[in-house]
Amino acid sequence: MDAVITVLPGDGIGPEVAAAGQRVLQEIALRFKHRFEFDVQQIGGAAIDAFGTPLPDSTVASCQRSSAVLLGAVGGPKWSDPNAAIRPEQGLLQLRALLGVYANLRPVKVMPELAAASPLKAEFLAGVDLLVVRELTGGIYFGAKTRNKDSASDLCVYSVSEVERIVRVAARLAGDRRGKLCSVDKANVLETSRLWRDVTNRVMRQEFPEIELETLLVDAAAMHLLSRPADFDVIVTENMFGDILTDEASMLAGSMGMLPSASLGDSSRGVFEPIHGSAPDIAGRGIANPCGMIASAAMLLRHSLRLEAEADLVDHAIVSAIASGARTADLVRGGRPTLSTREMTDAILKFLH
Repeated sequence: MDAVITVLPGDGIGPEVAAAGQRVLQEIALRFKHRFEFDVQQIGGAAIDAFGTPLPDSTVASCQRSSAVLLGAVGGPKWSDPNAAIRPEQGLLQLRALLGVYANLRPVKVMPELAAASPLKAEFLAGVDLLVVRELTGGIYFGAKTRNKDSASDLCVYSVSEVERIVRVAARLAGDRRGKLCSVDKANVLETSRLWRDVTNRVMRQEFPEIELETLLVDAAAMHLLSRPADFDVIVTENMFGDILTDEASMLAGSMGMLPSASLGDSSRGVFEPIHGSAPDIAGRGIANPCGMIASAAMLLRHSLRLEAEADLVDHAIVSAIASGARTADLVRGGRPTLSTREMTDAILKFLH
């Protein structure tokens, strides 16, 4: 297979983990005789410094002609002024909207070997294997914003069609898993959530009656993610709730550095990135956990390139490396030896052979 992959290293630890993901994809191409062309472009704070904008035209053009996008992270203290007119995060939001990637898939699966890295007791972690489907291009992040000296506002808007399409994505995924879907909203307070709940109930009743539907308010969902995480199969929710809940759920897996994501739309092109941020406190030290990025590369192979065997091999290599004892600093408590970003990537590459 021939494919063009746009790589957006971004800021902070983004370039370090993006390099790890690219190394794994190169190894997959070599082993399976694919030809992957990597086009490295700028986004976020690095793009602001170089081009004066967080999403340059050259980056947009590259993403639009590519088969998939591999993204590191954006943001950092250098660009963190909340009053700044141009911010790194704007580039990420613009990219999602331009590519129409409205469905963000965030799998959370607990490896038994990492149970000790989680702040939860091991008894709560047994059997945890869930998938959060986050609506990505609507809601409060994309609504109109106002601010004056006395007040500020952020408008949250959802249309029926936006809710329908994300619920259908989540329901189909639930049908391929354990057949359980949990919809999370705040329908006791928010009008957008009341719409969300009405549309979800209708779509599930009319189109997916075989799927077991549970509905939770977001505050209750946050509690149940910690008290009964193994009960969840697929969770579907709106943009901001999904952002917050998946950061919480990352603690189940032991570290935010373990979790990948895939942002998908109606075409095969997707944006693939670990859910963690730019972690400026450890940037440049070579100790970032590359597992979330490498797992995101596996999702790229699966969802954009339709290379299931290759994706399975990468996932297996991550599990095997962890089982062999390979650990980065975020996965260790105490004095156990840890690996650098490159060494952890090497450990995973070893199991690709």
